[in-house]
Amino acid sequence: MPPETWLRQLEQTAPAVALRQGVWLYPAVEIVHIAAFVLAVGAVALFDLRLVGLARALPVAPLARFLLPVVHRSFVAAVLSGLMLFVTDATTLAANPAFRVKLALIALAGANAALLHAGPLRTVEQWTKVPSAARSMAVLSLLLWGAVLVCGRLIAYL
Repeated sequence: MPPETWLRQLEQTAPAVALRQGVWLYPAVEIVHIAAFVLAVGAVALFDLRLVGLARALPVAPLARFLLPVVHRSFVAAVLSGLMLFVTDATTLAANPAFRVKLALIALAGANAALLHAGPLRTVEQWTKVPSAARSMAVLSLLLWGAVLVCGRLIAYL
């Protein structure tokens, strides 16, 4: 089945039709998506900024224990609300270059985070200073998430 066919079928599902036809439903889901995304990226940015050297008085391990659950929960909310928004115009969004780049950048940011967790962050309790690998990954994370935000805004204009 060609992608255009199943994308059109996706657009005809009951949730997609309800979102398109409801006066308040689409804006409500969009608000949830933006709020969840801001919370997720904001928490990631605060942690990354600590890793690159800001607010050195804050210990990294407790900050991670506080912020990471916030990131995980808000990211799940952003993905679920994003999927709901996607089904309303799946054919157009799937062809949008900014949307495609945004998804690729999110995957790269996720891979970077996975490497941080599998590598330097595993020994965070023993750190006397932030390892250079963790600082580099934090800088990359800030750049990737910034680019995701830019692509998210460009979707409407491309």
